[in-house]
Amino acid sequence: MEFVIKISQFLLSLSLLIILHELGHFIPAKLFKTRVEKFYLFFDVKFSLFKKKIGETVYGIGWLPLGGYVKISGMIDESMDTEQMAKDPEPWEFRSKPAWQRLIIMLGGVTVNFLLAIFIYIGMSYFYGDTFLPNENIKDGLNIESTVANKAGLHTGDKIIAVDGDKIEKFSDIPEKVLFGKQIEIERNGARSTVDMPQDFLSQLMDAKEHGFISLRQPFVVVQVPDTSYNKASGLQKGDVIVAMNDYNTKYVDQVTRALNSLKGQEVTATVKRDNAEVNLPLKINEDGKLGIVYAPVSTSKTLEALGYYQYDVIDYGFFESFPVGVKKAKDRIVSYWDQLGAIFSPSTGAYKGVGGFKAIYDIFPSTWSWQVFWSITAFLSIMLGVLNLLPIPALDGGHVMFLLYEMISGRKPGDKFMEYAQMVGFFLLIALVLFANGNDIYKAIFN
Repeated sequence: MEFVIKISQFLLSLSLLIILHELGHFIPAKLFKTRVEKFYLFFDVKFSLFKKKIGETVYGIGWLPLGGYVKISGMIDESMDTEQMAKDPEPWEFRSKPAWQRLIIMLGGVTVNFLLAIFIYIGMSYFYGDTFLPNENIKDGLNIESTVANKAGLHTGDKIIAVDGDKIEKFSDIPEKVLFGKQIEIERNGARSTVDMPQDFLSQLMDAKEHGFISLRQPFVVVQVPDTSYNKASGLQKGDVIVAMNDYNTKYVDQVTRALNSLKGQEVTATVKRDNAEVNLPLKINEDGKLGIVYAPVSTSKTLEALGYYQYDVIDYGFFESFPVGVKKAKDRIVSYWDQLGAIFSPSTGAYKGVGGFKAIYDIFPSTWSWQVFWSITAFLSIMLGVLNLLPIPALDGGHVMFLLYEMISGRKPGDKFMEYAQMVGFFLLIALVLFANGNDIYKAIFN
């Protein structure tokens, strides 16, 4: 059932993005009276799952879910239809249109991608508002378990104040900013200092294959005391929070772990928080530093607030208030993704090791259906699709835009033969990128 839910979200999001992106090309093409021969969701290599001709356009669904396309007459694209290009230009062909009209047609797809993301963020701001943890409300620092981060100079209990001079306002901003940051300002035991991050920090994280990087310090909440546990008769109950052991303060899981390692093989007096009261219980710690119980981190902001660990802020937006908020969220996400792309194309950072394909996209969807999460992921993927399509690779929209701008500035149109060769080079580059990204997915699945 988990697979069905994840794949349903994946295909729905992908289909929505492809159809709207291609509509971004289709609509201006029609407005400028340019013939569109095909409009396809997914690729129809050899055959189609469905197709129907309406007017001059064949609408269809292909069997290969790697994208979609519109085939515009008189345009050198992935179809490599050289026969049509060998004939004299017709008035309804793409190549017969003024350069400014061709530019609008080519930019239509990415424009829709960015507008869709803005629209989604506006809608989410209006319907869901914002629930976030202000960075200033993290009183006892963060949980930083990564040995790579520890080696770089970041440790559990550190408060991260700023990254590259930019003050951190929300906890949710911290992991991404630290990943791509150069200098981290921290507060440790009341004193502030800076940590210079290694240039290949992201590469080291990838190679270490560790789970977890930066997270909130969590309370040690008892989930179950098994019948076979040597602490079964201790009085410990489900929902108890262990806050002290003998003279050790154990407000957080990392503190419990340290206390257990120091008190191996001993009987201790533990203080647990239960229903807003504190209870002292005798607990046994075995020689391996274990309690013989099951615990789990808290997963919801409401529970963390109820336990008194963190105070979250909630902001609700009116209809008109949601518009500037949504625009800002989209802008921030575009800038963030562009920075990530820059890191990926800088070999020294090692960020290319984290590039993923369709499996990576599938994995970010949750195993339970949540419209809020679905729309959030779809907005991000729409931005990702828009930014990637702007890359100056001939087979992408950005490549066509690059040649059109050259034509508009120089007054000279690139020859059809040159465009054919450029399209072929771009196509092979894209195939190489797709193979690399999905090869990364396979490698991680096998060796991680």
